[in-house]
Amino acid sequence: MAEAFFPYERDARWRALLLPIGVTARDGVTVTDTTMRATFGLFSVETPLTNITTTKITGPHRWYTAVGVRLSFSDDGVTFGTNHLRGLSIQFEDKVRRVIGLHDHSSLWVSVADPEGLAAALD
Repeated sequence: MAEAFFPYERDARWRALLLPIGVTARDGVTVTDTTMRATFGLFSVETPLTNITTTKITGPHRWYTAVGVRLSFSDDGVTFGTNHLRGLSIQFEDKVRRVIGLHDHSSLWVSVADPEGLAAALD
């Protein structure tokens, strides 16, 4: 498989919130034959494809739980969100290095424009 890039579905209402952390149109999720890398301004997560166990399309969510870089209240997951309507939850077998907070992360939620396409690329 050639490298595939999945940009975020950006909601203009949140541009001012995301600008200070450096989120631009260049950010998104890149999938290669062996790895997945999600960038979100100053933050990033990278893991081998073999570390991904499941994916699930979710949404809509409350904007204040889905927009920005956030920790999940229910587990140790991290969110890279540019909108609150829908995105892809990616579960890891082995936790990825912490992005924010005190603990490594067992999942990542990303608000990509094509969550179905990203899920297929990760399978």
